[in-house]
Amino acid sequence: MSDPVNIVKSVYSVGLLIFSIIVIMALMFDEQTSLSQDVHPVLAFFTFWGALLWLSMVEGGQASMVGLPPIDRSLYRDSHPISHAICEWGHRGDNLDRYLMGRQFMVLALVFVINMSGAPVADAAVLGLPEIVTNIFLKSGLAMILTTCMIGQLNTQVNASHCMLDYINTHFMTFTLYVAMGIEASGLLHASYLIQIIVAMMAGKPIESNEPPRSGLISIIFWLKVLVSTALLIFALTVTFIALFNGKTTMWEGIPYVVSMIVTITLWCVVGMLEGMQIAFFAVSKITEEERNTSVWAKKTCDLLFANGGRGLPGFMIGRQLCVVSCFFVAARATSMDIEDGESNVLGVSDGVQAFFDTGLLGAFITTIIASIAWQLVASAFPLAFLSNPVTYMLLRICLALEATGICNGAWVIAAVHKHAAGFQKDEVYVGTAEERATMGKADSVVHSQVGHLTGGAFPANHELPIGDEDYSTRRAAILSNVKELRQLIASATTDEEKDVYELSLSHELTAMKKINREEGSAHPVLKSKDIEAGY
Repeated sequence: MSDPVNIVKSVYSVGLLIFSIIVIMALMFDEQTSLSQDVHPVLAFFTFWGALLWLSMVEGGQASMVGLPPIDRSLYRDSHPISHAICEWGHRGDNLDRYLMGRQFMVLALVFVINMSGAPVADAAVLGLPEIVTNIFLKSGLAMILTTCMIGQLNTQVNASHCMLDYINTHFMTFTLYVAMGIEASGLLHASYLIQIIVAMMAGKPIESNEPPRSGLISIIFWLKVLVSTALLIFALTVTFIALFNGKTTMWEGIPYVVSMIVTITLWCVVGMLEGMQIAFFAVSKITEEERNTSVWAKKTCDLLFANGGRGLPGFMIGRQLCVVSCFFVAARATSMDIEDGESNVLGVSDGVQAFFDTGLLGAFITTIIASIAWQLVASAFPLAFLSNPVTYMLLRICLALEATGICNGAWVIAAVHKHAAGFQKDEVYVGTAEERATMGKADSVVHSQVGHLTGGAFPANHELPIGDEDYSTRRAAILSNVKELRQLIASATTDEEKDVYELSLSHELTAMKKINREEGSAHPVLKSKDIEAGY
């Protein structure tokens, strides 16, 4: 983060985040959010921060769960027993897909709960802020979007993508895994499997599974769950559209009901495109340039995505996160119901059922299947079709532009503080690099993205993220500083065990130096190779 521009971005981003948190807390304790107004500010406070903390584990856990399957689990059985137990179960059979499906609903449900706890009610105003500031941070939802994105999502994904083992080595992740698997086992989201089957048929490819085919009672129970889930989805859509058409949601006042419906459907499509794009982008990153450039729009998209050493991909993931969260909060407003005193309930249901509708969970359920999982499944089968769409190119441009503003750079500051406080180490410290694992006879297994599966769209584990435009000399200087410090520690070590740990860390730093030299040689072929021992 030594680049001056990056420092400025980080400072103003952290400033915006702090201001956003202050405004949200003021809203809560002034009883100007839905939950604080209907129940109590203290409940809203703990619900908000509890949901945000859990969201961070859900988002970070995904990067770890998807990134760890290639690594031999015996390498971290002793160093990370909880991570080992989680992966033993989470990577068995098709459990990873089940976890990812349940996890998708958890993200939406938690965002809707955060919205209920911290989003302002109509005409909210706090701290005597000027109207223009109130409009920007409160009415537009910017304060909620920045807080959720930086604290609940991006910072944890940054750490979990490089410190996968340390990040999930906690029973908080064990609990999160159980909840996600429980949601999938309940059958609530089984309509997604019907979409999966239809997509596979359209692609003319079988759904590959790590488990034997369903038969007998298991097959009957599965299809019953699919039937019930599909019926619930149709019911949820019916209730939501009736509420939208009758103006019984928390959508901003003054927006015509028909426009509200169009906006909601459009948002679902935008979220779906963004969810599908990440699947498609990771899929096409593994094929040749000739295969990718099947049309004019596919070529324009790939040129933008893989330019500058492929930095467009992680840049897209960051901008995409901001876009998706923004859409989630607007969708939460559009689909969460609000019945005024004296008004009849939707479909004439009882007050208890209406109270459940008011939580917004119906909207989370619909968005999970219609605007997320369905599009990911389609993209896993037809990645090149996604690339050939001009909407994909336009959305990619928007995401990269948002990332370039640095408005979410505060996430890296939080990630650095969190990493230091938690003592996270990169996975290579515990299990070595892929090359080192191969020399030990523990080479990584190859995991392919398959039609009808969700694993292709995780945040890029072990991917270099755009955390600053440091040049090779700056990165090399940082490693040299680490090497110098490690050699001093080796010289002063009092036990053989302590010395062995420092020597292992030193070997990783030397490997990192070799990697930088290889990267620089590839980027600038005319440069002569450098002696990595120089200056040591």
